[in-house]
Amino acid sequence: MSMVPHHLIDILDASHDYSAGMFFHDARRATDDVLHRGRVPVVAGGTGLYLRWYIYGKPNVPQSSMDVTSAVWSELAGFRETGKWEEAVQMVVKAGDPKARHLSMNNWNRLSRSLEIIRSSGSPPSAFAIPYNTFTKHHDTDQARDLDYDFLCIFLASPRAELYRSIDLRCEEMLADTGGLLSEASWLLNIGLRPSINSATSAIGYRQAMEYLLHCRQNGGESTPQEFKEFLTKFQATSRNFAKRQITWFRNEKIYLWVDASQPFDAVVQFVCDAYHDCDARVVPESLEMKRESCILTSRDLKTYRSENKVFLGDDDCHHVLDWIRRTQQK
Repeated sequence: MSMVPHHLIDILDASHDYSAGMFFHDARRATDDVLHRGRVPVVAGGTGLYLRWYIYGKPNVPQSSMDVTSAVWSELAGFRETGKWEEAVQMVVKAGDPKARHLSMNNWNRLSRSLEIIRSSGSPPSAFAIPYNTFTKHHDTDQARDLDYDFLCIFLASPRAELYRSIDLRCEEMLADTGGLLSEASWLLNIGLRPSINSATSAIGYRQAMEYLLHCRQNGGESTPQEFKEFLTKFQATSRNFAKRQITWFRNEKIYLWVDASQPFDAVVQFVCDAYHDCDARVVPESLEMKRESCILTSRDLKTYRSENKVFLGDDDCHHVLDWIRRTQQK
């Protein structure tokens, strides 16, 4: 990271919330700054909705005042604390947003935002024009013309089983180093935050780690190898499910070129450079192309997928983590 300037890192306190609208303004500002200096911005990510708004523009939805945000927080607090997701959804539906029924389970941020929009404007989010929908009605979405910037959008994909294996291993590595995710989750708890109450504590990995550490604290800083492995399994499964949703999302985003990231690194980099310098080269060669349809086919073959841990093979492999928990979580 020291060789290339990075932006939008450490810009917000962990106790504050963040949204696609905030990202739109921050990312566009950073983009303009990079372009003004004669450089090329590279946007790496990420969350499909955030990138869609960044590319096509954000809906003209009213910004919630602090009073409205606080009031909505209070309205949903009881539901959130007792885990009554369905009841909370029904309340938002009755308030005026029937599409709240289609939100993913426990997506409290999206549910809160929907209610904020209703309380601020009297209308649900769907009442406001979405630039992406407007653009796709009048343009081929695989063409980047008439957008604010000249975008080159590339989706790096891998064969699904290979992707899942790498995700599982990455989750193990994040937990093997107790100075990383676990320490950060512990710090979030120490400053008074709880799982799923804002953007930071809802993030995959942080939410599961905070829930696990809360359980450990309730047991006097103790945990068994079995409990740790159950936490690891949940973390891995949630991460894989997120990757699956991302693939589904980007499969429908025609502006992206799909490149097989499992191919030789130098070949992938060369294609990206060629595509940037020459618009005529923006056709993925067969040797590098990842077919969008292949994701549908391979998903059928993954019903029997099982994690094969590489780091935490037996009980002894997690003793250093349990020792760290014993030393730090006796709250």
